[in-house]
Amino acid sequence: MPTRFRSPHLLDRARSALLLVDIQEKLFPAIEGGPDVAARAKLLVDAANVLGVPVLISEQYPGGLGKTIDVFAGTSASVVAEKKMFSCRECETLFQFLEQQQIGTVLLCGIEAHVCVAQTAFDLLASGYSVHVAADAVGSRRASDREVALTRMQMHGIAVTTAEAAVFEWCESADASEFKQISALVR
Repeated sequence: MPTRFRSPHLLDRARSALLLVDIQEKLFPAIEGGPDVAARAKLLVDAANVLGVPVLISEQYPGGLGKTIDVFAGTSASVVAEKKMFSCRECETLFQFLEQQQIGTVLLCGIEAHVCVAQTAFDLLASGYSVHVAADAVGSRRASDREVALTRMQMHGIAVTTAEAAVFEWCESADASEFKQISALVR
């Protein structure tokens, strides 16, 4: 029987991190479908915690835009990085963490899809990372901005997925010791 390899296009919990981009107090209320975006991002955070996937958080100018919304209070994050640039490119602690942990894949969720999420995705891609974005866990003030951003990212090699697909890729098998916990999260 020939050897079968797992596709490098699937998320692997041992080689990836979750980056929660700018889901902040003053930005969040204006996001179309915001509660659904937050719920899907929360699923990703909770699953990442169960499966040992590092969670990274960015906050765009928190002095003016507030902190990450309360839904994520108590989240165990490996890095919380403040920024003024729309992209996370200036977040040295974030990149240092990725390098130290030898993480090559970053899954993105957050707001706004067409600004901070997209610019971060493109800069991560330019820096040599495999980048995935959970379409149901990103939002913008206008649906058209979100849709164009997702299409544009996908056209340039960023993998567009969903929160549930990502969670089951991280879990990989019903034999995984965490499968029951993951199953309960997605119900």
